[in-house]
Amino acid sequence: MILGQDDPLAVELVHAVQGGDLESLKRLLAEHPRLARARIAGRNGRSRTPLHVASDWPGYFPNGPAVVRALLAAGADPNAPVEGAPHAETPLHWAASSDDVEVAVALIGGGASIEATGASIAGGTPLDDAIGYGCWRVARLLLDHGARIEKLWHAAAMGITSRVEAFFVGPSAPSPKDVNDAFWQACHGGHRRTAAYLLAQGADVNWIPDYAKGTPLEIATSLDTGREALVRWLREKGARSGSEG
Repeated sequence: MILGQDDPLAVELVHAVQGGDLESLKRLLAEHPRLARARIAGRNGRSRTPLHVASDWPGYFPNGPAVVRALLAAGADPNAPVEGAPHAETPLHWAASSDDVEVAVALIGGGASIEATGASIAGGTPLDDAIGYGCWRVARLLLDHGARIEKLWHAAAMGITSRVEAFFVGPSAPSPKDVNDAFWQACHGGHRRTAAYLLAQGADVNWIPDYAKGTPLEIATSLDTGREALVRWLREKGARSGSEG
């Protein structure tokens, strides 16, 4: 089943999914048995599934985990990728990108592959997205579920110094660029000991990777991106900082 994004059924489905309206969602799924596996096609030629809708940025939609479980129970495929886009990301990639850890738990529990490729970060797994976007809650969840660390920058960003050290053992030492990128990622994750080890291996303390804008110091002092959905919600509810009066 393919629905255009302006199709009344697609509009109703998206509203129920992102609004957390479980009663309406279950009614729609009962009335349209193929709906959980449908694709919603955008005007740009890209299509996504209802599970992508549930895990879309910025995440943390009302009743998100329950919505995911309802879709899975109705036959949704947790590993269906986005189609027609530069990156074939699964719903778990999207949950990783917004640090929606509860939705990620529901997806993994429903069979989502933690090693699916196609991430917007390096074409990799959900772990690439989680680390790349500074979504540390989901990154740790993925590691707890056995996600593989096969890249130096993964180990550095997660502060696993022993794993970082292992990359320097053997005939194939990391390139200077890899060391510098790993140092930046260690600062990104806030891991002083890992950063110190990489600095001792020759990392450039002011290195800026080609995929980043700030220096290691700037990224180390930036806000936790995983809190963006919470901050936005608080502001929508009228929350203010002390400096705002």
